Amino acid sequence: MQSIHIRPPEVEDRLIPGHWEGDLIKGAGNRSSVGTLVERTTGFVVLAKMDNATTKTVVDSFSAVLNREPAVMRKTMTYDQGREMHGHKILTERTGVQIYFADPHSPWQRGSNENTNGLLRQYMPKGSDLSIYSQDELDAIALSLNTRPRARFNSDSPLVVYTRHIALLQHSTDNVN
Repeated sequence: MQSIHIRPPEVEDRLIPGHWEGDLIKGAGNRSSVGTLVERTTGFVVLAKMDNATTKTVVDSFSAVLNREPAVMRKTMTYDQGREMHGHKILTERTGVQIYFADPHSPWQRGSNENTNGLLRQYMPKGSDLSIYSQDELDAIALSLNTRPRARFNSDSPLVVYTRHIALLQHSTDNVN
């Protein structure tokens, strides 16, 4: 496991996009869960359907949703030290995303994700069965969050800011080639 303390310095300042924070939110009796990912620079949210919280399911589900995103937006992910991430090396192999782990009992080190998980409870209340949501329904919930105007972006939404960064990064990559 690589510690949050050795992440590239660019992750902390939130100026360069492609750095994610990840977690699981749990449903009733911890019998169901949804994977949550938040891009640190833009606040863009991606949700992943999880049939359970096993390492294999977490790796498969996070791989599937991360690989839907452009490669320029897949640099790092910071996660807590939950045992569901024992397959972090496989996740890195499948997605190119380097995984870093927050210190134990330090949720503030993934503050964007913790805040987003709180917002998600408006859609998926604590104690509810999260297994009822399809990936399409989770994508719709994420779209709802991603299209909310944010004061930190001068009333632009995370989707607008995320899309703008993708265009800039792809343009700069095209000019290098």
